[in-house]
Amino acid sequence: MSDAKQADAKSAAPAQFDPGRVPRIAYNEVLKGQPAIVTGANSGIGEAVALGLAQAGADVAVNYVTHPETAEEVAHKIEGFGRRAIVVKADVSNEGEVEAMYAKAIAEFGTLHISVSNAGLQADSPLVSMTLAQWEKVISVNLTGQFLCQRAAAREFLKRGVVKGVSLAAGKMICMSSVHQQIAWAGHVNYASSKGGIMMLMQSMAQELAPHFVRVNAIGPGAIRTPINTAAWSTPEAYADLMTLVPYKRIGEPDDIAQAAVWLASDAADYVTGTTMFVDGGMTLYPGFATGG
Repeated sequence: MSDAKQADAKSAAPAQFDPGRVPRIAYNEVLKGQPAIVTGANSGIGEAVALGLAQAGADVAVNYVTHPETAEEVAHKIEGFGRRAIVVKADVSNEGEVEAMYAKAIAEFGTLHISVSNAGLQADSPLVSMTLAQWEKVISVNLTGQFLCQRAAAREFLKRGVVKGVSLAAGKMICMSSVHQQIAWAGHVNYASSKGGIMMLMQSMAQELAPHFVRVNAIGPGAIRTPINTAAWSTPEAYADLMTLVPYKRIGEPDDIAQAAVWLASDAADYVTGTTMFVDGGMTLYPGFATGG
């Protein structure tokens, strides 16, 4: 085979299973003195974000709704970085529980500078068989939950204002969205609708709060290696199928999202508000059109 044909064959070969090209970045203490709250922080992306913020210097309130033992494990890891941590149970779709959670975090840490509304879930079904309960459950947690959490955060940020020498902003909000805020997803109309709603919620909050030096952004993860989607990456065959959707040819890791969150929360991103940072290996580039459609 000629060199040219060998090169073509190599470029056309399916992605290797679990190539492991995962960045490992040492965090500087860019968030020192800036307490944070992360919802859904006892596993997956939420856990990674909570640990990343702690490594960057933040004390962290770890929210959970089930499995308190895993939340305690995350808090113990945070304390291992020399940070303070509290564990707070709250259903983010419940207004009273959200208000109590933020009040507890503020009472413990004195204030909050960073609010990451990460908690979310799926209840998948074809449209014609999706129940109203399935629709409302996802919208209540994924969208209403973000509104309730960030409203509570905004009240604290506006009351306190900018703390000179700590952060250039009065507060930083990060809404966990998804590539499905812009990629339609048949069989998941409740989930995709909730993520599209998060985009407009985030942008509207950013527009309203920018004059008060509160920054609001979102992160749009693509395919991330978490327990919720094990079936999509746990075998060589499934992984190869997944890679047809990811131009960069590796699955994302929770740490990829954590690194984005730390940057968005830091003063390095001080001129960034109202935007979604897609961390997706190029999934939103619609790879089906890579050869011209």
